[in-house]
Amino acid sequence: MIHTEALTKKFAATLAVSQLNLHVNEGEVFGFLGPNGAGKTTTVRMLTSLIAPTEGQAVVNGFTVGKQDTEIRRTVGILTETPGMYDNLSAEYNLMIYAQLYEVKDPKAQVEKYLRMLGLWDRRFDEAGSFSKGMKQKLAIARALLHEPRLLFLDEPTAGLDPEASKLVRDFIEELRKEGRTIFLCTHNLDEADRLCDRIGVFKSRLLVVDTPAKLRTQLFGRKVVFHLRAAAEALAEAVRALPFAREVKIIDNKLLVTLDQPEEQNPQVIRCLVNAGADVQFVGELRHSLEDVYLQLVKNA
Repeated sequence: MIHTEALTKKFAATLAVSQLNLHVNEGEVFGFLGPNGAGKTTTVRMLTSLIAPTEGQAVVNGFTVGKQDTEIRRTVGILTETPGMYDNLSAEYNLMIYAQLYEVKDPKAQVEKYLRMLGLWDRRFDEAGSFSKGMKQKLAIARALLHEPRLLFLDEPTAGLDPEASKLVRDFIEELRKEGRTIFLCTHNLDEADRLCDRIGVFKSRLLVVDTPAKLRTQLFGRKVVFHLRAAAEALAEAVRALPFAREVKIIDNKLLVTLDQPEEQNPQVIRCLVNAGADVQFVGELRHSLEDVYLQLVKNA
């Protein structure tokens, strides 16, 4: 769906995107994370053929950036961070304009479909300028989908939205995933990325890492299991440290914190070890690092 090789963009002396090698699979939600000014929006603009790369190449939907730009623009949808609408025109008329530009076969039906889907049908005759930020965002999402693109670029789709509007947008993204659409999601909302994305790429002018959120947690922090005991003692910690697979063992109050590679297989052995050493195990849980922890660690290391 998206494939880049050494994709680079320079603005005068400023290197915005450096040697980007990336592959996004069909049907996945790919999260593109990075601090402000990292080059995320510049990357999206290159991949949607809005600006030309300085070096390297990219293929989007089977079309080559810089050679088949019109075809790329026809087959992708894009939601920019600041969706521009004609504020003096109605929501319906705004979408009709874009439906005709995209040469949608039945523009009226398509406009109605997405206005209803996003809960805007009853406000279709109202001027877009009278809409709240959340409603404008939903209208912009409808605009990006009018021509039924298989690949959708979303740049901060829930930025500035209230919790209810944010949930509606997230649920809509989930529905698009179920339809088999490919979504390239730029966001600062790490909890949102954790819930929605199959894989994430952390980016700061160059690509730092690409993987699933779960694998990144394991690679950076391991998997930490908390064994809640009636009473923790150093002798119990020493017994667990003797297990060959226990990577790190700490006592915190009456809890034993153990780093394991495969908790599902190794937890029973740790429990047996503790019981044989005289411990009363009350319950067991896993300490999960957030995607924010992963992101901050990666950016700090970079």
